[in-house]
Amino acid sequence: MQTGLRLSAIRVANQLDLKGIKATIQLKPLADTSSELFYCITDEKYCFYFNYGVIVFAGYTEEDLSSLIQSMRAFLKSPDSWLKDDLVIKVVEGAQMNFGFNELTVDRVNPSLVRIAMFNLAQSVSLDHYQKLSETLLTEIRKFTNDLEANGKLSINRRNMLKFIGKALNTQNDIAENLYIFDEPDLVWDDEYLDLLHKGLSKHFDLRLRFTDVEYTLRIIENNLDVFREISHQRESSLLEWIIITLILVEVLNLIVSKIF
Repeated sequence: MQTGLRLSAIRVANQLDLKGIKATIQLKPLADTSSELFYCITDEKYCFYFNYGVIVFAGYTEEDLSSLIQSMRAFLKSPDSWLKDDLVIKVVEGAQMNFGFNELTVDRVNPSLVRIAMFNLAQSVSLDHYQKLSETLLTEIRKFTNDLEANGKLSINRRNMLKFIGKALNTQNDIAENLYIFDEPDLVWDDEYLDLLHKGLSKHFDLRLRFTDVEYTLRIIENNLDVFREISHQRESSLLEWIIITLILVEVLNLIVSKIF
């Protein structure tokens, strides 16, 4: 006998107000931390809320998703365009665990198994967001380096450079706070099947490889920003030297004029 359960992970905002969501849902969560809320609505419906702006639904139709997210709109901090990914869990009696294209085959399903699958799918969607963000930052950096190559100087001023540096640093901080690529959920520690599932999904979604790619891109950006900062400091130092030279000249001229007259 075969049954299925569709999981849909959607990044809807930069952050979720988990306390507000918890106060709204009149059910006791199966998992309740400062960063996660996991609910079993029925035997075939689950919701998983992450503070970094991702919601994962299981057992809901496409039509349900829009209305469910709209009902949570008051708890979305800095709403963003939706980024979505799906995974279908197929339950086949006696089957070996198998990872296919956008689907997972298992021989059983329970809240713990669904939670691990939803956790990894949420991490995958979040990585999609950070990959796009880091690529955008790299594209902007490339404009500056092309300008430097063509004109021998940076057209960006100090204020805009500092704003760009702040954006890059915030991206790095968000990744450090929100991605748990190298941490295993507590559930897998005492359950070999769940541990196998977690490691299999992590490999299936290429989480570590994609995380490394994002880190490498951000490292390139950081190296470029170091060069830009050095150029900016040299430019400011040169300006300061010319100001000092000008002041000295003014003082010398003033002394000469006072001696003559």
